[in-house]
Amino acid sequence: MSASRKDRIYLQRPTHPGGFVFDEAVAEVFEDMITRSVPGYESVLRLVQVVARKFVTKDSSVYDLGCSLGAASFSVCQAISHAGVNVIAVDNTKAMIGRLQQRLDEMPTDDQIRPVCADITEVEIQNASLVILNYTLQFVDPARRDSLIQKIYSGLQQDAALLLSEKIRYPDHDEDALMQSLHENFKQGQHYSALEITRKREALENVLIRDTHEQHRARLYRAGFSRVHVLMQHLNFITYIAIK
Repeated sequence: MSASRKDRIYLQRPTHPGGFVFDEAVAEVFEDMITRSVPGYESVLRLVQVVARKFVTKDSSVYDLGCSLGAASFSVCQAISHAGVNVIAVDNTKAMIGRLQQRLDEMPTDDQIRPVCADITEVEIQNASLVILNYTLQFVDPARRDSLIQKIYSGLQQDAALLLSEKIRYPDHDEDALMQSLHENFKQGQHYSALEITRKREALENVLIRDTHEQHRARLYRAGFSRVHVLMQHLNFITYIAIK
């Protein structure tokens, strides 16, 4: 697959009337967009490898829910050598899954990854040693988040893990405003203009709905996870591991 193009979406068009959407235009620039928008994103992909080496077991399944172009799925495959591991990469955006399939077609020896175009809330989770949910839950209807986490828990093997990365909200208004401001400064350092930052912020309003740290912890424990730990945090972007 050809390299991702540079993200200039919000220089070239005003805010989408329906808010931010994962369409063909986003898929085309997604790798550049997420790397320049999410502090610590590349570190999270390296962390995926560390976690995969610890938790993925022979003859099990790994689910990458909201996989986009499959970066986390490829990280898992690079990290493990177990036989019989199936990596199921799920996304509901046809453009994302199409580009992932194209990349896989160019790598005929890599048959561990199975792309699935589907709503992650409707995918059955079975025999999972690891589930990855990176920057995806925040786009799920808040009313469906508890049931999704519960379904993931039920589909995990005993002692298996969920790796969850999210942009969080701080209950304190001033702290939240500071973190949002620092995040925008980070994006300016990645050569996004003030216009691009403003347009994207407006596009994401009411589309990306953040939970607090305590909401995430409480939800994971309610689902039945025995341990929940913060593995990494960059500004208001946080990565948890929850162990069954």
